Amino acid sequence: MKKLLITAFLFAISIGLFAQDQYLKNVAATQEFSEEVAQLFVENKISEAFGKMTPYWPLPQNEISSLEETTIKYLNLLDLRFGSTIDAIKVKNETIANIAIRETYIVRYKNSAIRLIFTYYKNEDGWIINAFKWDDSFTEEFK
Repeated sequence: MKKLLITAFLFAISIGLFAQDQYLKNVAATQEFSEEVAQLFVENKISEAFGKMTPYWPLPQNEISSLEETTIKYLNLLDLRFGSTIDAIKVKNETIANIAIRETYIVRYKNSAIRLIFTYYKNEDGWIINAFKWDDSFTEEFK
């Protein structure tokens, strides 16, 4: 009995280590969500952007926090190098049947741009963030 209680306790703790506990209802919700997060990047509200993504992202909280810290660090350097942000534009929407969506945004700076890529996956409960990344390789969008 003691082992069962310890196992149940450890399981409950491990569930709490994962951030995701909400689902986006449909494709329109994913598109609106991506647009809102991209706008937060334009406004340099990175912590708010990651806070918005966390409930929909089945990644351990410590990994999300680490990605957030790294993003803030590098975007502050980019702001000095690329100048101030101008806007965000959606440049691509790709789908795999009705199970996955990848949306790509370009955040324009005065002297260059970065690319935001949101990948959503549909499970039995709704849409979740399967992956999110940003980089300065927007030239790949010319393909």
